[in-house]
Amino acid sequence: MRFRLALLTLTCYVAFATIACTSKPPANDASNPATSNDANNPTASDNASDKSGGAMSSGKTRGTRPYEAAPRLVVPTGTVITVRLGETLSSKESQPGQSFSASLANPVEVEGRTVIQSGATATGTVVAAHAAGKFKGASLLQIKLDSITVGGRQHSIETSSVERSQKGKGKRTAAMIGGGAGAGALIGALAGGGKGAAIGALVGGGAGTAGSAYTGNRDVTLPAESAVSFKLESPLEVAQ
Repeated sequence: MRFRLALLTLTCYVAFATIACTSKPPANDASNPATSNDANNPTASDNASDKSGGAMSSGKTRGTRPYEAAPRLVVPTGTVITVRLGETLSSKESQPGQSFSASLANPVEVEGRTVIQSGATATGTVVAAHAAGKFKGASLLQIKLDSITVGGRQHSIETSSVERSQKGKGKRTAAMIGGGAGAGALIGALAGGGKGAAIGALVGGGAGTAGSAYTGNRDVTLPAESAVSFKLESPLEVAQ
């Protein structure tokens, strides 16, 4: 009888122990479900990373555009630029180093395209000015251009100098002084004539002036609005 009771007690103990073990949840699953899910699905984090990286990459591509430089044209050396003076210049009143204003009288074209519109503003400098009787008895006025404004931007330029001289009453000469020997061009010689006589036709090659006038007995005067032509001595690059 005692043996049967002991056997029954042992059987009940084993049964209760078995039930307790099978009903306890796994420690890893309960404490860290996110880790378990990531372990079961290793591609989830990779997909998220790829999406975020792709979004950043596409944003950069859409947000930036390659820089495109504006096309530029070159006005070559030797091009004639004709301007109208904005003020009166004279061998008697003007001073060396004095600046003057002007505006482009004719458009400048390159290969059939207008590069600089007429009316563009320009500036120049009086290179030399000698009143009559102070320079071996002759008056002298020499000017050149320094800059021209294209599309709101001022460009420095190098041009030939235009020189006017008068050696005596009734005898008037004018010359354009270029860079280097033989570059000058005699553009007129008038004997006689009254006040305000203008230079005549161009004599020889090169550029000259149109409508330049001489007033007074021996002093050289270029009135405002006189058209004066210069030659570029270095190329001018402008944006279009």
